[in-house]
Amino acid sequence: MLSSLIIADLHLVTNEVEKNQLFTAFCKQQATQVDQLFILGDLFNTWLGDDLSLSYYDEIIQTLKDLSHTTQIYIMTGNRDFLLAQTFAHQAGCQLIDSPYLLETHGHQYVLTHGDELCTDDESYQQMKSILQHPITKFIFVRLPKQWRLKLSGQLRQKSVNAQQNKSQEIMDVNPSAVNELMKKYPGADLIHGHTHRLNTHVEQKFTRYVLGDWSNTQGSAIKLADELSWLEIR
Repeated sequence: MLSSLIIADLHLVTNEVEKNQLFTAFCKQQATQVDQLFILGDLFNTWLGDDLSLSYYDEIIQTLKDLSHTTQIYIMTGNRDFLLAQTFAHQAGCQLIDSPYLLETHGHQYVLTHGDELCTDDESYQQMKSILQHPITKFIFVRLPKQWRLKLSGQLRQKSVNAQQNKSQEIMDVNPSAVNELMKKYPGADLIHGHTHRLNTHVEQKFTRYVLGDWSNTQGSAIKLADELSWLEIR
């Protein structure tokens, strides 16, 4: 049976050397010991299109490519890196997967998702997401000049930071009804997601919801699926 590691929300940036080194060490050590690695969104803090961002992360791309020789890599886009595309996937030796993704392993099923689509109480975020991630918007954005994309990205990030300061923690968490509606489609499965950065295990009546934490410069979290599910602390 295949063994898997699942991570999310690394938010890698070029100038955070320690976090990049932590991820590289993880790929060379823990990740080489399993058959599959799933990254459930926001591997990168910003992705402005394959043509522009690939050159910023050449070492990370090479790390993933090296890992792909021993481990199958599946990457789901998040709200920060939703412009990841097939050129990245080819160079990194990975496969882009849609959300939600049903993983069947060791006689059990897990629904994998980034998680932001479950935060339905945050109506302003969902409205912005529907605009930014619309195929037409993405088509136009990746064809804008480099400086325009950099400027727009910076403005959107600042707008997001300002908006979060005025929102309650409850609004930015998943909505229980949205979670239940999703899981009705997958009876008998459990749910694994990221996005909220609230590492925890929630035992519900019909399923268990596992929430992945984000990564800092010194540590991260992962779920390992083998004979059983277990949490790993990455240092």
